[in-house]
Amino acid sequence: MTDALTLLRTRKSPKVFDLAAPGPSPTELDQILAIASRVPDHGKLAPWRFIVFEGDGRARAGEIIAGVFVNDNPEADADRVAIERNRLMHAPLVVAVVSRADAHAKVPEWEQTLSGGAAATLVVLAAHALGYAATWLTQWYSYDPRVRAGLGLGEGERIIGFVHVGTLARPQEDRPRPPLADIVTRF
Repeated sequence: MTDALTLLRTRKSPKVFDLAAPGPSPTELDQILAIASRVPDHGKLAPWRFIVFEGDGRARAGEIIAGVFVNDNPEADADRVAIERNRLMHAPLVVAVVSRADAHAKVPEWEQTLSGGAAATLVVLAAHALGYAATWLTQWYSYDPRVRAGLGLGEGERIIGFVHVGTLARPQEDRPRPPLADIVTRF
């Protein structure tokens, strides 16, 4: 296991096309999700949940995504429809982080949504700690209510992101990061 600071310094988001099998084992996936559930959570509301897509589940979800796409784009050619159908097929595991933030007397919805974003971040970091690579994506289908319903989300639930997890198929170069002088101010 990588020490914490090295882990944080070396995390990067590869292209989803560069993720391959193997993915996390069932025990490793349980570790990832247990770690992700340890985020700050004002009021202990757990205003998020996880949907795991692996094996045939990725293809079934892809059919839902492609069906909505074809409904909106009936003139799309087969290659374009295949892109939509294969959205969740590149990595062996995809975890959707779902926000179920709702009105609460003491905890603003914004804080609940941020807790879900933190959960997605911990999915990415826990996967990295276990030696996998992960990429957090949204895309159009994250925001489409028909896709959300097809994936089993309730009326008030939203997708924070799809975290694609697998093994790197090739080494990744790090992208430039902003200089601290450009992003830090002191008050």
